[in-house]
Amino acid sequence: MNWIEAVLLGILQGLTEFLPVSSSGHLELGKAFLGIDPTHSLLFTVVVHGATVLSTIVVFRKDLYTLFRGALQFRWNEESRYVMLLLVSMLPVLVVGLFLKEEVEGFFSGRVRFVGSMLMVTALLLGASALFPRREGNIGFLDALIIGLAQAVAVLPGISRSGATIATGLMLGKDRGATARFSFLMVLLPIIGANILDLKDLPVSSGDTPQLMTLVAGFLSAFITGWLACRWMIRLVQKGRMAYFAAYCLLLGLLAITLG
Repeated sequence: MNWIEAVLLGILQGLTEFLPVSSSGHLELGKAFLGIDPTHSLLFTVVVHGATVLSTIVVFRKDLYTLFRGALQFRWNEESRYVMLLLVSMLPVLVVGLFLKEEVEGFFSGRVRFVGSMLMVTALLLGASALFPRREGNIGFLDALIIGLAQAVAVLPGISRSGATIATGLMLGKDRGATARFSFLMVLLPIIGANILDLKDLPVSSGDTPQLMTLVAGFLSAFITGWLACRWMIRLVQKGRMAYFAAYCLLLGLLAITLG
């Protein structure tokens, strides 16, 4: 992979991480289109995911500061309750990461038709959520666990994490803005933890400079586009325009299955 391909894939990751169209699915399709060996690009995937996590932190920096300040008071308040909701939502993906990591990584191996079929699952979820009436319900602990289960399923390439979690929240009758905020915040610790585990073996010798430059190019492009896409997605969810993405995922899924 050269730096131009890294920039293109980074932009693809940044745009699709927050839009409900599956960033991992688009990355796998992009690698297949560019002829990049998927067995040698998992590290790149982790790095650009880390870039979008950083963009999430930048967008929600005020919310995170408020949550930390409230939680550090060490008493039960609105902030500590919200932190507990986030932790509950992370339990399912933690189980997947601890016990099914190798099985999940096996799906990131250029399986274009599989990605296409999972994109159609994303389309089904988004389409179903558009049929539910708009409500103003708050997220409870059972809701957090169910949304967390949706996030665990979304580790598969082609199933959008934001699409699955936001659609699940909407089908549970939760407020659109609150659901989008919860969806973006609940992913921070799982991806940060995964990045720490996967990046600890990153070589730093001078002979690896081209690889490091490629990673930097992908990281920067993913961060910038991710920051823009995150802000855009919040507005789209509040306006209830998920059906457009359902149609896109359906068409792309059919194309991937046909040409895979």
